[in-house]
Amino acid sequence: MTAPSTAQIALIALLRQICGPNHVLTHQDPATDLSPWEQDWRKRVKGLALAVVRPGNTQEVAAVVKACAATGTPIVPQGGNTGLVVGGVPDGSGKQIVLSMTRMNAVRAIDKDNLTITVDAGCVLQNLQTAAENAGFLFPLSLGAEGSCTIGGNLGTNAGGTQVVRYGNTRDLCLGLEVVTAQGDIWHGLSGLRKDNTGYDLRNLMIGSEGTLGIITAATLKLYPQPAAQLTAWAAVPTLQAAVQLLGLAHQRLGPGLTGFEVMNQFALGLVDKHYPQLRVPLWQATPWCVLLENSDSENEQHARSQFEALLEAAMEQACVTDAVVAENLAQARGLWHVRESITLAQAAEGLNIKHDISIPVSRIPAFVLETDALLAREVPGVRMVDFGHLGDGNLHYNVQAPEGVDGHAFLREFEDKVNTLVFDQVAKFEGSISAEHGVGELKVGKLPLYKDPTALAMMRAVKKALDPQNLMNPGRVLG
Repeated sequence: MTAPSTAQIALIALLRQICGPNHVLTHQDPATDLSPWEQDWRKRVKGLALAVVRPGNTQEVAAVVKACAATGTPIVPQGGNTGLVVGGVPDGSGKQIVLSMTRMNAVRAIDKDNLTITVDAGCVLQNLQTAAENAGFLFPLSLGAEGSCTIGGNLGTNAGGTQVVRYGNTRDLCLGLEVVTAQGDIWHGLSGLRKDNTGYDLRNLMIGSEGTLGIITAATLKLYPQPAAQLTAWAAVPTLQAAVQLLGLAHQRLGPGLTGFEVMNQFALGLVDKHYPQLRVPLWQATPWCVLLENSDSENEQHARSQFEALLEAAMEQACVTDAVVAENLAQARGLWHVRESITLAQAAEGLNIKHDISIPVSRIPAFVLETDALLAREVPGVRMVDFGHLGDGNLHYNVQAPEGVDGHAFLREFEDKVNTLVFDQVAKFEGSISAEHGVGELKVGKLPLYKDPTALAMMRAVKKALDPQNLMNPGRVLG
């Protein structure tokens, strides 16, 4: 590792004046291990940071950005470092600083009459959910990493999760932002307004930009009343087309009460059963697909349960469900969701795999999976498909596991590009998107020009050049 230059040493000294000496970490301190900030969650990439800077408030973020802009030092914003596309860790140059937002974790305010909550960007999602619940409300964003991911990262990638079918992505839950620009200015946009038609929508421009246009430091988010009842069912379905049919019935019978609709194939559930035998995985051995669906009701549990039972009875009459169980209590419901959320961990325990976070029109998903599964089986014999995800909003985690007994690292080296090209070509054919909720990051940056409309890319590059002319905000991500 090369020793920092005189200019870099001066920058680090200035950053320590801004944030305090204990909150600027470098490799020059032998007692400091920067790997938690330099290694991505999937352990695909390990970078090398000039420093890890941990500001305590928005003014410190602005001062850090100004110092970096003056010296041409690139900045990589980082929340909980749970991203899946290598979008929040430094490259290997040793010239980038990681701007960790985890010290900025406060709940700033709850406006009960306006149904909003304002939080720092480093607030962990689960803590935000708890703060809303303690105030008598629901913040509905829910995903597997909620115990460690931060709302700034959720906004930066426009995270989805399990309740998008009812409440939308993170973008749909956000009313206002506070952002530090690439020049170190502060945009005070923490509005709780639901209507504001005064020009370009800068909020939505920042959401999903993965830290390439500015640094989100706080957000004002929507709250909802707590549901009077929440019921969960697990259903066995004979085909993916039957799952789509069940989804249609659920929309008809439950209306806005349908808050979650997840699909999981047999192999994905088999991995959970193999690596987490303490979990009880219902019905999986007797069916190629299972569905996990949730119904929230504003009236009472009896009304919700009768709706659910009527739905499942109709589904069985139409042969789109072969068997089903309804959770009798909250503990059972959590157990069912725990099985679903354990698929990613079970897949990791099985070995390295090729992940695809794709979206397809719901009506075309069965044909996509049937056709693409067959192509993969022909081109890479023995691959095992881990198909699961949010069928309710058309988002599949269409993952490819190495053949039995094949080393995961070797499989990725030999087949990752080939598999990605095959799958992304199929996504384009079925009019979908190669990134539904994980973002582009570094892993997909080379693929974006192949599958994104060229006019859209030109507009995106113009925005990037205008807002970040030095290309210091998370360079090499999204647009390269």
